Amino acid sequence: MAGKSGRSIKAEEKLTAKKLLFTWEGALILLFIAVNIFNMSISQSYTFANVLREMPKFLAEMFMVLPMAYILVLGDIDISVGSIVCLTGTLTCYISNAGAPFPVVILGCLGAGLLCGAFNGFVTTSFPELPSMITTLGSQIIFRGIAEIYLGGGGSVSYTNTKQIMPLSTKLGKTVPVIILVVILAAVIFTVILQRTTFGRSLYAIGSNKVSAFYAGVDVKRCRFIAYVLMGFMAGMCGLFLTAYTYGANTTTGQGFEMEVIAMCVFGGIASTGGKGTLVGGIIAGLIITLLRIALGQANVNSQMILVIVGALLIIAVLIPGIKGRIDEMRKLKAAA
Repeated sequence: MAGKSGRSIKAEEKLTAKKLLFTWEGALILLFIAVNIFNMSISQSYTFANVLREMPKFLAEMFMVLPMAYILVLGDIDISVGSIVCLTGTLTCYISNAGAPFPVVILGCLGAGLLCGAFNGFVTTSFPELPSMITTLGSQIIFRGIAEIYLGGGGSVSYTNTKQIMPLSTKLGKTVPVIILVVILAAVIFTVILQRTTFGRSLYAIGSNKVSAFYAGVDVKRCRFIAYVLMGFMAGMCGLFLTAYTYGANTTTGQGFEMEVIAMCVFGGIASTGGKGTLVGGIIAGLIITLLRIALGQANVNSQMILVIVGALLIIAVLIPGIKGRIDEMRKLKAAA
């Protein structure tokens, strides 16, 4: 826009490299570099080829980071995702073992995840007076209970035809696993939707203030429902790829995934109270935790210690905004004095 003076007025402030460095995402990029240096120092096996080989074991969770960011931006939470992974993974094995064609196996898994997400969305939007944590806690128990009924006394199921599921665990060329390319494609799509579309802006508006968003013309119920459907669909995607690498499912499949995915999002700067954060931060944080797991596993560090580190990172991520807020408040008081 040009004024009478002929000068151009820009609606958006230009983001320089210096300003980027002092953003949450900029700090995460620096941490990403530092973590890789640390990983190389503790493990001689931490090479590019080895990381690519081991990454698929952990990368399936990244599918759920993407829609979980949407739900957290809304100011909601979904703790049923681990159970959806267990249920969809179990159903995938049974459908495959029944002799169904490969496309039917994929559609069955993703369809089951989508239905689980639709159930969560329906209950959450139909009873807005109930916290989303309570409704998804109930569905968490239901979904894992259904999976355990299918699994029976043995508590596990394996693919009888492992060749059928092989395309999901293969590599393009000699080094790049298929799952990495699928995750990258999904990350680009989800990021563009959140940052560049009306739907994405609606999610931020709802997370900031549901009532104001409603009176501004945002279909709050519809947006929340879609977010939960996407969450279920991507949890199904996680179950599909996870079972392709583990060749089956059991009663512990997906256990604890919900807390790990939420931790990745919050560590990535997405506020659990809603209305703040970017998906880019969540993706970087997810990669940091994934790479840290790989290196610590190579160094034979106890798996429980890895959980302690992830938990500590989550607490730090939650505390930083509060500490920053107090520092800013003290500065204002000093300036006013």
